[in-house]
Amino acid sequence: MRAFAPGRVNLIGEHTDYNAGLALAFAIREGVTVHATALDEQRIEAVALDLDATDSVALDAIEPAAGWRAFVRGVTSELQQAGVLLRGARLEITGDVPLGGGLASSAALEVAVALALLAVADAAPLDPLALAVLCSRAENEWAGVRSGVLDQTVSLLAEPDRCVQIDFRSLSVKTVPLELGDFKLVTLDSGERHANAGSGYNERRDECARACEQLGVASLRDADLASVEQLPAPLAGRARHVIRENARVEEAAAALERSDMRALGALLDASHASLRDDYEVSTPALDATVAYARESGALGARMIGGGFGGHVLALLPPGVAPPAGALEVRPGPGARLLG
Repeated sequence: MRAFAPGRVNLIGEHTDYNAGLALAFAIREGVTVHATALDEQRIEAVALDLDATDSVALDAIEPAAGWRAFVRGVTSELQQAGVLLRGARLEITGDVPLGGGLASSAALEVAVALALLAVADAAPLDPLALAVLCSRAENEWAGVRSGVLDQTVSLLAEPDRCVQIDFRSLSVKTVPLELGDFKLVTLDSGERHANAGSGYNERRDECARACEQLGVASLRDADLASVEQLPAPLAGRARHVIRENARVEEAAAALERSDMRALGALLDASHASLRDDYEVSTPALDATVAYARESGALGARMIGGGFGGHVLALLPPGVAPPAGALEVRPGPGARLLG
């Protein structure tokens, strides 16, 4: 059995998923494919990895702090704990989603592994949202990355030519049209790799939790700007970003509904400024790449992913050629079995 799971581009709504907030994202055509070949043994210990040296080195870049094997082991363990009787299998893993670039290569690996193992075991499919939570748990507990469920949810539920709008408090999902026409969305590599578990990602989660404690709220979704401004630095900036980013998600969805790409571009710029100044997850390399995109004619640009390196997303108007090194991204379908 072969399973494919795409990477994703988070259009807007960064660092909101673990704060019970909102996000608007879409799947890309690049992703991870897992080919599972059944073995005779009916036991989880029989799961093996069949990769050559080149593949192994490349996949290590998914998460240097934990090693890509942690994601595979985590998924198999979480499936077993969910009551799935896994069949022994040999896994061949290939992929073309850029690694360490904020395009959810680790989530694509988790989802593809889960779908392949479920298929080769002839197990009943899991509810997509339940599977997204399971894969996210594997990332949290096994790879040490305390991320939310954004990446896995988009990878599983994406549709062509649409964005997935997620409310992480209710775990409700709806789709929004992303009809680009002659406009283009492109990603640009800052040239700086990121490693979520080894960066300030987990530190930002701790800061948000401390802000909630001081505000007396369950999550920053329940906070208001007036109260947030009474917090000490850097907690005030962290909370301010989350509240305003949630508002930008709703504004972006409305802009897409009315095909207002210039408004969307302005929101991308505002998101990057907030991530740079309030959330402090940008870097000089990311800021320079955003500036390069704007100088090349972009209507707006921002860093994407957890930050501390990775890629930049830029919106180009009709007639503007993508800058050198840019990769055009369009919304594609979600994870699926290939046979």
